[in-house]
Amino acid sequence: MITVRIVTSDLEREDAFSVRRKVFVEEQGVPLNLELDDFDKTAVHFVVYSVNTPIGAGRIRETATGIGKVERVCILEECRGQHLGNLIMGALEEHAKDTGMNKIILNAQTYAIPFYEKLGYITTSPEFMDADIPHRAMEKRIIP
Repeated sequence: MITVRIVTSDLEREDAFSVRRKVFVEEQGVPLNLELDDFDKTAVHFVVYSVNTPIGAGRIRETATGIGKVERVCILEECRGQHLGNLIMGALEEHAKDTGMNKIILNAQTYAIPFYEKLGYITTSPEFMDADIPHRAMEKRIIP
């Protein structure tokens, strides 16, 4: 059974971090000190579980009144292709609506732009590098 949970315990937070370490640090080569940052203390974290095994993660934080920034969305390599990205993005967007946000911004790795476009996000920047990986800023208006 696949579920998405908002992190409410230290164990769930560590589950989110373990998925992020596997995807971003081990798979993509992002330095750990860039992957885990000060925003982890204040962001709302989400974990995708297959039964009790963490297989995906993401976070959202309010950067200005009504604007949420989605970050660190990832699914373990062996679990991709099952629409789990849609599932976690749906949970992040629902949280944004429930907390009064009316716009979501994110920095998408360039290869992931088509995924976010299918969810209604539009590109708002030229390509830029973050952790030596090409990205573009994207956004989506949401109705709370």
